This record gives sequence, structure tokens and C-alpha cells, in this order.
Amino acid sequence: MKVLLVEDEPVLGAAIKQTLKQEKYIVDWVLNGAHAWDCLEHQKTQYTLAIFDWLVPGISGLELLRRLRTCNNPLPVLMLTAKDRMEDKVMGLDAGADDYLVKPFGMEELLARLRALQRRSPHIQPEQLHVGRFILDYSTCTVSLQQANSIPQVISLTRKEFQVLEYFMKHPNQYVTRDQLLNYLYEMSAERTSNVVAAQIRLVRRKLSEYGCDNLIETVPGMGYRLNLNDAN
Repeated sequence: MKVLLVEDEPVLGAAIKQTLKQEKYIVDWVLNGAHAWDCLEHQKTQYTLAIFDWLVPGISGLELLRRLRTCNNPLPVLMLTAKDRMEDKVMGLDAGADDYLVKPFGMEELLARLRALQRRSPHIQPEQLHVGRFILDYSTCTVSLQQANSIPQVISLTRKEFQVLEYFMKHPNQYVTRDQLLNYLYEMSAERTSNVVAAQIRLVRRKLSEYGCDNLIETVPGMGYRLNLNDAN
């Protein structure tokens, strides 16, 4: 899952990002509201959750929320703030926050609140994703192949390979560009080489071919890639 973190305090931001990465989240951390809105408005990537600090420079976390909800964007948002008055909490929730966490807080509580958002939001992925004969399980980060009259076989995938297949399974039979995959797989600050997407897809194809799925992910000239549903069934 990919998280947009908007936090201008360097120490706190670094601590949150490190904690989330340890829990296998992909984190884009920005220091001001203008940068955050640029990410959200132009849909440079697909975020699963967002964490907004109320008092960030430029566009405040509260204003980010209002803009987000005015655009009917349902992205689940956890608001961080030192404001602990009841009026402030009501203002944040009325602006569109899904939850509210007062500073200082423990990282375990932060993670627990994110898990709660995932459970109750209809826009977060389910525990499992089924496409054709493939079953993607988020609780174990595994992908299994259902064979006729037999126990599903777990396909050995690295974290990045899992994320590649996840993205295609979320967008079955759709054209997927290199940039879409790049933005989904890596943080904005990560060093990216020109052939990293092609290399990851090549690795996934190699793994899938071991299970007789040679043409599951096809290259579409001039468009990108596509999950071939005929070979997923």
C-alpha cells in the first residue's frame, strides 16, 4: 500500500516514514501542502491512505482536506495535530478527516489507527483479490495459483514482484503504462533507472512461466502492458 505523508517536522516525519516502511508501506513524504496538493491534484500516483499534519507550510492540512473532499476524493485521511481542543477535533472531522491523532503519540497507536482505517474504508483493498485462477492475499503478501481439483500453489515472489502483479490484478485487461507502474512501485525520492519497470516485469514473467502462465502479462506497443485475462483463467 502507498501512503502520502505530509509532515514538515524532519524528526517526526523521518520516524513515521521509517515505521511505515518497516510495515511494508510505500511512503511518499512531502514537507508542505503545496507539494502534497500537486501529488493529489495531478494524480501522479495512487495512494491508499494519507497522513496530514494540520500546520504544514503553504496549504494547511485542513485546507488539503477541504480541497480533497470538494473534489469528491474518498482517500482515507488521518490528521495529525497538536491541537487537542474539542472544537479543533470537530473542525478537522467536519473538514473530512477520517481519524484524528493528537501529538505526541506513539508509533504503535499510529499503526493501529491506520489498520482501523483500512478495515472500515470501502475504498481500501479487501483481504484477498481474485483474478481468474490467481488469488492475491494481503495478509500474507502471497499470490497463489488455483489448479484444477488441487490445493492452490503459492508462487514465490519478492516484495516488488508482488506489487507488480498486484497492480495488474487491480487493473485487469487495462493498458498500464511504465510511468503508472513506476509511481506505484517506488517512492518519489527513490532513485529510478530507465529500465527498472521492464526488469521487474521480466522477473515476474519468468516466475509465472514456471507455472505455465507464459503470456499473462503482455507488452502492447505504444501503450505499455496489459494483463491478458484469457491466460489468467
